[in-house]
Order: sequence, then C-alpha cells, then structure tokens
Amino acid sequence: MLLALSLIALGVALRLPDHARFARGTPQAADAARLIAIQRSHANDWTPTLLLVGQWIQIAGYWRLASQGPWAAAVAAVGVAVQFRHLQEISHHAVHGVLARTRRTNRLLAEAFAHYPLGLPPEPVRRQRHVRDHHPQATLASDPNLAELAAAGLRPGITGTRFALALVHPLTPQGIRTTSRTLTAGLQPGPGRWDRTAAPIAVLAAAYLTGGWTAALAGALLPRLLLYPLLAWWSLLVEHTWFDPDHRTGTPAETEAGRCLRLYPGNRLLAGLATATWLPYGDLHHYAHSAHPGLRWNYLSALEQHLPAPHFTPAALFLGPHSATRRHHRALTVQARDNEHQAAPRR
Repeated sequence: MLLALSLIALGVALRLPDHARFARGTPQAADAARLIAIQRSHANDWTPTLLLVGQWIQIAGYWRLASQGPWAAAVAAVGVAVQFRHLQEISHHAVHGVLARTRRTNRLLAEAFAHYPLGLPPEPVRRQRHVRDHHPQATLASDPNLAELAAAGLRPGITGTRFALALVHPLTPQGIRTTSRTLTAGLQPGPGRWDRTAAPIAVLAAAYLTGGWTAALAGALLPRLLLYPLLAWWSLLVEHTWFDPDHRTGTPAETEAGRCLRLYPGNRLLAGLATATWLPYGDLHHYAHSAHPGLRWNYLSALEQHLPAPHFTPAALFLGPHSATRRHHRALTVQARDNEHQAAPRR
C-alpha cells in the first residue's frame, strides 16, 4: 500500500513544474492576444514531458493499489480511468500544437504517451478529424461528432428509455461494440510496423507485472473498455448545444457563444470535481477553447472571464429541468415535432 501511495504522490509531484511554469504572470482575466504572448514566453518541451511521465507513474501507483483487495481494485479502476481521460485531454492540446514548444515534440508526446498506449488513432488522423473537421463545423450536419451522437441513437424522436441508455452509451452492448471497433482500428499497424499493436499489449503486461491479474483486469482492461469511454462520452455531451444551437455570425467568440455551453458556472465544488476527473485540462472551459483553440488549458479560465457568457450555462449534467441532458432531450423532441409538421400533407 505504501508503495502504491508513494507512486501516486510522485506522479502528482511531477505534474507540478508544468503548472507552475505556465501559471507565472497569468492574469485572472485577459484577451487572447495577451494570453498567447504569455503562453509563448513559457513554451518548452521538458515540463510537458514530466507532466506525461507523471500521469503514467500515477497509473502505475493505481496498478499497485489494485492488488490490495477488492475495494482497492475498485478505486484503482476509477483512478486509472480518470488518468486515461487526462491523457486524452493532454494529447488533445498536443494535437492543437500547444502542449510543447515544437510541432514535432507535440506529435511525439501525443503518440508516445497517449495514442500508442491507449490504442487511439494516429495523431494526424485525430488532428484531421478534430482540428479541421470538427472545430470549423461544430454542431453542423458535417460535424463528425454530431454523427457520433446520432450513431448512439441521439436523433429526433428518440424515446425516453432510449435517451436514458444513450447517456451511458459506452456501457451498452452497442457502445461496447463501438469502443472495440474503434480500438481495433487504432491498433492496425502500418506497412511493416507492429508498434501500434504492441503498445497496448505492453501496457497490459506492465499492469500485470506491477499488480498481478487484478491490475491487468481492474487497472487496464476495465478502465480502457468501459470507464474511460464513459467519461469521454459525458465530456462530449457537454461541449455544445448539439441539437439546438443558436447560429450566430461575427467574431469566433460570438459564433461559439451561440453553440457552446458552460457547465457548473456558479458551483465551484462541482466545477472543481469535474476538472479533477472527467473534464480535465481545460475541458470544462470548452467554450473558451472553441473560441481560441490556440490557447493552452492554463489560460482558458482567464480567457473565459474576458468573453461574454455562452447562450447556455447549465448547473447540472443530468438532474433538473435546466440540466444539459434535459435540454438535449427537449431539442430532439422539438425537432421530431417539426419534422412531423413539415411532412404532414397540406389540405
């Protein structure tokens, strides 16, 4: 147990230099130009590397913890899923080119510490899908994320039961098949190369060597196949008002204010919990990120204070009439009624 906790503490400590370096001189509120200038003055390659090494040392600590009994294994499963989610978001900033100083280092860090070990698609494929296909077309019919939501059943006319299942889609048989299919595609080796297939196998082997079969199952397979996909799915649900955006024109911030939302705007406790778990590294501030994708997560909160509020600021994900998911459901219901009305023959 002591070794497990020591590894987790060491992992946290290795993440601190990156936070400290980019926190220097950051105002509470500022425009994008000022924040980008500060960001560039702090850009480097070594603190992002330490940050990612720290994430994997934490994961090793959870693997060690998993061998300490059933309750410890359950904690480890959740802990590793959260760390996988963190790796996804850190590599997301690398895909945007703002994690490290150079484009080459950004790509190398994303591939070595996230894409390869988690079986994610190659970095260029993710960059094409996210940076070029999603960002300019968010909430439009051509947005690949909107197609992903529709494939999970989030379409006009969805029933209440089907909608409830869609909220936990990665845990359903259809969602597990989707995760498996996506993971299999990400593991496909290039011509003459097997490193993409070997990397996740090496992660499983490392988990087993650190904490035995319990770590391999509860600390690697369960988080990767079920828990981490669920956290990533919930983060997707609160990025935009997918089904009823307010299409606006003007500056990037004005455009994004009409199709983004901001969860937990007045609840610091829930906002802090989300930031530490399923909306890490600036994902809680997705509106600010959408308005200025070239900003690192360290500066999104300051930018958000400078921007006008987005058109929807829900206090909850699931609960209450003004929660994010309730709005999604109402929007799909209204779309279904409008479609029926347009399809009805005129007399």
